[in-house]
Amino acid sequence: MYIKKIVLAIVLIGLVAGGIFAYYVYQAVFSPNTNFESETTEMYIPTEATYTELVELISPLVKDIYSFDRIARRKGYVDNIKAGRYILKKGLNNNDIINVLRSKNTPIKLSFNNQERLENLAGRIAAQIEADSTSLIQAFKDVTFLNEKGFTAESALSMYVPNKYEFFWNTSASQFRDRMFKEYNRFWNTNRMSKLEKIGLTQAEATTIASIVQKETAKVDERPRVAGVYMNRYKNGWKLDADPTVIYAIKNHRNDWDTVIKRVLYKDLELDSPYNTYKYKELPPGPISMPDISSIDAVLNYENHEYYFFVADVENMGYHKFAKTLNQHNRNKKQYVNWVNKQGIKR
Repeated sequence: MYIKKIVLAIVLIGLVAGGIFAYYVYQAVFSPNTNFESETTEMYIPTEATYTELVELISPLVKDIYSFDRIARRKGYVDNIKAGRYILKKGLNNNDIINVLRSKNTPIKLSFNNQERLENLAGRIAAQIEADSTSLIQAFKDVTFLNEKGFTAESALSMYVPNKYEFFWNTSASQFRDRMFKEYNRFWNTNRMSKLEKIGLTQAEATTIASIVQKETAKVDERPRVAGVYMNRYKNGWKLDADPTVIYAIKNHRNDWDTVIKRVLYKDLELDSPYNTYKYKELPPGPISMPDISSIDAVLNYENHEYYFFVADVENMGYHKFAKTLNQHNRNKKQYVNWVNKQGIKR
């Protein structure tokens, strides 16, 4: 009888201990373990992050890091860390958190436009994905890549079509560049290539003219007309005489990209640069900025007219006055110059 009582006591103790252990395991695995008030929060895990680094990143986001650690080890997550952007929802338990970190790398919505140089583009992209600006600019300017894909250092910017794209945050610099080349080919579809052939331009030439149109007018509805002026000049062997190309040439010559030039002076027109379309009939060797899709399409669908000149319209700010003859243009220009002088704009 005495032995039976001992056995029964041991069994009871075991059941109690097992129950306590089971309760602890249940709590560790299935109880909510988030430590933020918002409905969701983002967590970014760098490439090649160690488990120790992971614990440091997630510690502020969980109430009990010790229970998270034990479940992570039991589920084998310690040796299976994956870089990326992860969305954690309020009230998740350790089991759910680890499942999210294992398999739910969430893409970001990446966008860019109006970048003047590859360096500016690299900075813009580095602010949105893991790759830093140094690795991005190296990938953008990689000579082997450019040669293989038919670009030069000057025309490389034209490969990046401004838009909104979906990328994983942990995309590398070369992966980003390669994806953008695919997007470039997707953009230049059969329809656009057919229009290129019709107007007698290459992709690079159309993008370069579009970059000038982009700088000339912010009014999307006016861009086909401005493009028509430049196409009239280009097809007839005239110099483009585009002020934005002179401004770009000055910045490039000085290697000062932060300078602001509101007025082009006659002396500026003498700057010897392949970007100076007052001096050379040839198109600049590459775009002077990143044109919007609307500017590229404005060139492909340029307005068929007889205008060869235009100048800012001071009576309808943002738009321009167009002229067929130099005499008419000079009258329009005089009105603009008088307005500029009244504003005190000297440079």
